[in-house]
Amino acid sequence: MVFRGFAFVLALSFGVSVSGFVPPKLKRSSLIRNRASTEQNPKKEKSAKGPDGGSTGHIVAGMKELTPEEQAVQERVATHQQDQEKLGAAEEVRTLVQYNHGFAVISTNSQSLDGYPSGSVVGFAPDEKGRPLFIFSSMSTHTQDLFKDGRASLTVASKQFKGAADGRVNIIGDVKRVPEAEREACKEIYLAKHPGAFWVNFKDFTWFRMDEIKTIRFVGGFARAGALSAEEYFAASPDPIQQFAEPVMKHMNDDHGEAALGMARNLIGFPAESADIVGLDRMGMYIKCDGGPMGAAKLRIAFPRPAESRKDIKDLIVELTKAAAAAAPKE
Repeated sequence: MVFRGFAFVLALSFGVSVSGFVPPKLKRSSLIRNRASTEQNPKKEKSAKGPDGGSTGHIVAGMKELTPEEQAVQERVATHQQDQEKLGAAEEVRTLVQYNHGFAVISTNSQSLDGYPSGSVVGFAPDEKGRPLFIFSSMSTHTQDLFKDGRASLTVASKQFKGAADGRVNIIGDVKRVPEAEREACKEIYLAKHPGAFWVNFKDFTWFRMDEIKTIRFVGGFARAGALSAEEYFAASPDPIQQFAEPVMKHMNDDHGEAALGMARNLIGFPAESADIVGLDRMGMYIKCDGGPMGAAKLRIAFPRPAESRKDIKDLIVELTKAAAAAAPKE
């Protein structure tokens, strides 16, 4: 498995909403001047450094000059983020696919335009192994494509996807028709994800499944990407906390917004002016912060121990809230 880490410096330099900082917008003229100088003299290009000091492999143009205070905040938060436990890549991918809203983009090899890919937004449901299931009309172009060539890919975005900071998965493999003996089981799985899918009983619709997965590409946020093998994917289980994560986050953000703000300020060390919980799993939370002059950030805070139930989540959030209150600067 290949998986790369976060890059805070690059986030600062481009002002992109990522799992790191977003600074105030750079002046356009400054960015153009810097880009022009690097194009004319490639030796002046700089590679962004990750939190461990290693190069991220990206080129930085127009990097914002940090004040000593901003640099201290960046270093403090980067150090904190390095130590925050999160789901393993395979578990995170399985969780994203399992708890997606059930729609994704399938790319097939076009039969009408030879040599070109054809993309369609389709409904799907993962089976107990995580294999995507589909039921397609015989009139759909992607159905005709699959009849002739089962090689395809499925691009799935997280349920909360709003931009580059959020996860997405591309599953590449062979899509095949489901044997008749297995179709009733497929119908049950599909209807659990899509209760209103009355077309599952139509005779001119065909059941498909991506039986053979070749590889899985995953982007968990800016400068955090990698690939999984089918074996790694199938060996992982979805995070059980995701079953009730959304109502818990909504309750916290609506009724206890000060809790996330205190964690961002006092436990992470980011000077947030507002904060919302935007991700929740058994290992911890992601908090999206607005830092005013420091820009925005999507930051990780781990639980003191893994959660196994809804009650665990409540107890752990209370524990972190109390820790943040105890760590607050005294008046």
